[in-house]
Amino acid sequence: MILRKREYRLRSCVWEITLACCFSCKYCGSCGGEARKDELSTAECLRVAGELADLGCRRVSMIGGEVFMRPDWEEIVSALTGRGIRVCIITNGFIMSDGIIAALKRCRIESVAVSLDGPEAVHDAFRHPGSMKEALCAIDRLREAGIPVSVISSLRADNAETLPELYGILKDRGIAAWQIQACSPMGNARKNGVDVAFDASKVIAFAADLARSAPFPVGTADNIGYFTPEELILRGRYGACFDGCSAGLTTLGIDSAGNVRGCESMYDDRFIEGNLREHPLADIWNDPDAFAYNRKFRKKMLTGKCRKCRMGDVCRGGCRSYNYFTNDGDLYGNVLCARKQK
Repeated sequence: MILRKREYRLRSCVWEITLACCFSCKYCGSCGGEARKDELSTAECLRVAGELADLGCRRVSMIGGEVFMRPDWEEIVSALTGRGIRVCIITNGFIMSDGIIAALKRCRIESVAVSLDGPEAVHDAFRHPGSMKEALCAIDRLREAGIPVSVISSLRADNAETLPELYGILKDRGIAAWQIQACSPMGNARKNGVDVAFDASKVIAFAADLARSAPFPVGTADNIGYFTPEELILRGRYGACFDGCSAGLTTLGIDSAGNVRGCESMYDDRFIEGNLREHPLADIWNDPDAFAYNRKFRKKMLTGKCRKCRMGDVCRGGCRSYNYFTNDGDLYGNVLCARKQK
């Protein structure tokens, strides 16, 4: 059944406010480094914050580039939190300063997530020399300031096996949570030929085992799964399970030039539904022809082993973005699914 327009309730947004970054990581999906020439102005961002609130958005994950490279980031965050929207900032942690920490407290940030991809040699090889030490320092400083801080790790062929070692580094750090996600072969990862393949079954088993004993929640992102015996402890809280890609159904992505996608990981112009300089966000969100890959989904659209899976009508083929970039543009067949068919 196709969902009716009134059933689309925007709950969360991933908002890239700038592409400016102190790094240009070898696997960065958005090719961060230099700011776009046409990034939204402060006034435009403040207007967007109001439009998100008017649509009922509850939570914004703010990303870059590096968020703190944009001088007006605090004003934009405050415009969101002042309207009751919870904000998490995702950062590489390299330029964390006393001034940034003070600003985070002023704008009532919900939490900060620091990207860590493995032990020092692994992490620094794909980012910048010394980046691991600075990231760990940022975690410690944020905790000392009373700001909840979590860790996000993106898995590739070179670092998946180092998860136990990374846990050894994190276990006594007092973090709020650890999310493990699959690195998608888009942007710099595709340009640089980064090998993103890893054994999802091993990662799921590791995360599930750790979730039972770690001093903080451990979970996998929506591009790792699905419906293995461990499913109910993989999604950040016990009893939760993956119920299909939410792009364009309850979530959306906005890039720094104002382009709107169902998910900010669907980093291809094909998925741009409109631009906020040309159309109000509500008009884009409520367009009956927008986000058709999810809003007009039918189980018969599934491909490969997903088509025959008895969980296909629930899972709906997994992560659309990961499918697209790993499966030759096929949105409805997942190559990383660890579920064993019966």
